[in-house]
Amino acid sequence: MSCSNEEGFADLDINKSVVSEMSGEWFVKLLVDGEDIYDIGYYKISTHNTPQGGAEMYIDDFKLWPSRVIVPVNVEDLTFAGSGLVSEYSYTPTGSTTTVTPVLDITNGQITKNGATTSSGGVSDKISFKVEFSDDPGTVYTIEGYKRTGFLEDEH
Repeated sequence: MSCSNEEGFADLDINKSVVSEMSGEWFVKLLVDGEDIYDIGYYKISTHNTPQGGAEMYIDDFKLWPSRVIVPVNVEDLTFAGSGLVSEYSYTPTGSTTTVTPVLDITNGQITKNGATTSSGGVSDKISFKVEFSDDPGTVYTIEGYKRTGFLEDEH
């Protein structure tokens, strides 16, 4: 059964965010020169709208690095990039008393509709971008993966 105008839904206006086509949960890998050097495997990140709205979105790694930044986007071609992006998350390295707040440079961000093969062999949207963290200068990571499908066989 679907919602129809006859059922009183004619005036329903679902306000999508500007970045709704770029938003979602993603299973990604953190790579250096194509290698998973930390042997993390897939982990989950999220992209979603900001309270301010407009042509920007959050990228949140759920405190893996930790980083949660707002990055400028181009909604028409599904790209994103930005430099000097200050993370909303901070951490204290083991053995230190100093709190670190990472600053990120993100380049070559791209979402490709139906551009990824999931773990189960299905098709999903692809996300990929390069990132350099201020607390690991000189190392450029590639983060890439696929949009969460909700199928158990694609979960990590």
